[in-house]
Amino acid sequence: MKILITSDWYIPAVNGVVTSVKNLRRELEAQGHEVRVLTLSQSRRSYKRDGVTYLGSVAAGLIYPGARLRTALAGKWVREIVAWGPEVVHSQCEFSTFFLARRIAEELDIPLVHTYHTVYEDYTHYFSPSVHFGKKAAAVFTRWAAAHTDCLIAPTAKVRQLLQGYGVEKPVFVVPSGIDLQHFQGEPDPLRRNVLLASLEIPQDRTVLVFVGRLAEEKQVDELLRFRANLGPADVTLLLVGDGPDRKRLEGVAQELGLGTPDVVFAGMVPAEQVADWYQLGDLFVSASTSETQGLTYVEALAAGVPVLCRADPCLLGVVRDGENGWQYHSEAEFRQRLESFLAHPQRRELLARKARETGEEYSARRFAQRVEGIYLEQMERGAARRIPA
Repeated sequence: MKILITSDWYIPAVNGVVTSVKNLRRELEAQGHEVRVLTLSQSRRSYKRDGVTYLGSVAAGLIYPGARLRTALAGKWVREIVAWGPEVVHSQCEFSTFFLARRIAEELDIPLVHTYHTVYEDYTHYFSPSVHFGKKAAAVFTRWAAAHTDCLIAPTAKVRQLLQGYGVEKPVFVVPSGIDLQHFQGEPDPLRRNVLLASLEIPQDRTVLVFVGRLAEEKQVDELLRFRANLGPADVTLLLVGDGPDRKRLEGVAQELGLGTPDVVFAGMVPAEQVADWYQLGDLFVSASTSETQGLTYVEALAAGVPVLCRADPCLLGVVRDGENGWQYHSEAEFRQRLESFLAHPQRRELLARKARETGEEYSARRFAQRVEGIYLEQMERGAARRIPA
């Protein structure tokens, strides 16, 4: 099968969409399919490399963090893709490349499958001064985009329910994005861990609560800082791995709360190939976000053998299992209760870590690609049946 994946984000960008697309492409190719990617470049220059077409673009961060808008004429590149003859188009973003995905699918009369990665109503602070208006706009925009597809893929039942609440009438399949298990399931290297802790000025006997992700308003990292401050002089470090538009403000919040090294450490961005090491610096993975469509970082942490302590969210139904591979909390009191229980029973950590790894195995990229492949075939069959004269 010839498959075209379109996305506004791809290598060298780093985010959940890129991770999902990379894993999907790799596993589909491993199954014998021919896969090409149409995306935006990080400059105004358009080019092709390793089966990926990069179209010139400019930054548009005021619309959405990390967003880019296409500036280059795409006619030549679209004609090359049409001549190649994909049998299905799988779009991953609703902006620049979505219009091209729609154009190619219509010209070739092939299915357009779309994955809805981002709950835009949780990002209204980027594009609307009114939360109410922003949510209405997100619903209208999503409904419009969905109407131009054959079906949608939602990473969780939470997202499917949201789409149906928006009035989306196209079929919505729930398929959790997969991760590269091999990348996360290596045994922790004690020497590597000690070197990293020393570089961050974190004593080895400290309990480390690690957060991995973008430092952005919707991630509610303020809550984690406040919770850590309220623990007082405990031997607990909050390690924040990642960067983003909210970092400077969060550093100010930490200062106001009287938090410095080693109580809180801002590690910044780390190389993608090393991120598993940084997860494994943590005794617990923590997050206060409720804006996730799936939350790949939770799954990555579990696959790395790190139990999770996070704010309860419908996207985590069946993922974070209380008392088995971590906990979901509803209040600061519950967060503190779970943490104190974890600290008081070190003998349970090995069992929690084992159960965490077992959970991670349920989200392999291979299983993800197989389920997506099934959706492609179903949509192709429906399209073929529709073209048969009555």
